Amino acid sequence: MTQTNEAAVPPPFEHEIRVTWADCDPAKIAYTGRLPYFALDAIDAWWEHHLGGGWFHLELDLGFGTPFVHLSLDFVSPVTPRHRLICKVWPSKLGTKSIEFRVDGYQDGTLCFKGRFVNVFTVSETFASQPAPPEIRALVTPLLRP
Repeated sequence: MTQTNEAAVPPPFEHEIRVTWADCDPAKIAYTGRLPYFALDAIDAWWEHHLGGGWFHLELDLGFGTPFVHLSLDFVSPVTPRHRLICKVWPSKLGTKSIEFRVDGYQDGTLCFKGRFVNVFTVSETFASQPAPPEIRALVTPLLRP
């Protein structure tokens, strides 16, 4: 039965990024500061894919924000302009007032980085903490993967 449940979970969302020369440092690899940017862009694309809009839409149209309280990245292999960067994104935890995403970045089939990103849910107007909105809980729960 566990195998059936795991098979029912859709694969991670994939977001493609064109890494350019301007993203690189003198070592001819992507500047370290660009990798969190790429991962955050991929998470924003995940929201857009699933809700029809990214963080701007959440904040202004839906009335809630998701500020970050934790970011971590493990670097595995250099990112260069040679290949498209494919960021695989999925929600890995949904707490009462938080959501955790995983982002794994690949180039040409090679894992380049893996990251963990935790957001809390807030009311846009007041920035007060709030539980995950019911529609978000309904959306995210079937997409959770370890």
